[in-house]
Amino acid sequence: MAKLYFSYSAMNAGKSTLLLQAAYNYRERGMSTLLFTAALDDRAGAGRIASRIGLEADAEMFTAEDDLFERVEETCASGPLHCVFVDEAQFLTEDQVWQLARVADRLSIPVMCYGLRTDFQGKLFPGSKALLALADDLREIRTLCRCGRKATMVVRLGADGKIMRQGAQVEIGGEEKYVSLCRRHWEEEMGRMPAEDLIGFKS
Repeated sequence: MAKLYFSYSAMNAGKSTLLLQAAYNYRERGMSTLLFTAALDDRAGAGRIASRIGLEADAEMFTAEDDLFERVEETCASGPLHCVFVDEAQFLTEDQVWQLARVADRLSIPVMCYGLRTDFQGKLFPGSKALLALADDLREIRTLCRCGRKATMVVRLGADGKIMRQGAQVEIGGEEKYVSLCRRHWEEEMGRMPAEDLIGFKS
């Protein structure tokens, strides 16, 4: 039975690398795949998914207006489709997550989504919120904070290199703009930690 998967993490945990490896494994076995990535993230070029270690692949772009169930159905009309992959899944709308769930439920095609769970203010992205509610299988991809603890949060850096505490939820960038931190260091950097808790706090 096909499932809807959501693999999530903080920034720079290797989500795109894992997606590209999994898609390659399908193709290596003669199975067809369909890759999607968000149109608003063109850091690797329009319609490209790229990882920091050099892996790349072409992908179809999606915007908030697209019906992804219809697009998958159209692809199926030209031949068998064995798996759908979605990069930058945090940018999906709630409706699109339901559409992808229908791909798994009605077309019996597994859908593997990869994305961030929360933004720089610690709030869920709309797509991630819907995926956490609807996905059959949730997988956390781990990365480390500067202190060695598991990083679950991310901070955004301004042009001056200082931590930003306000701003739009979506601002595209990579390592030059975002830093992954554990929850405690994130709270400290965002100025949310009570002063009395800072006494004796070790970095």
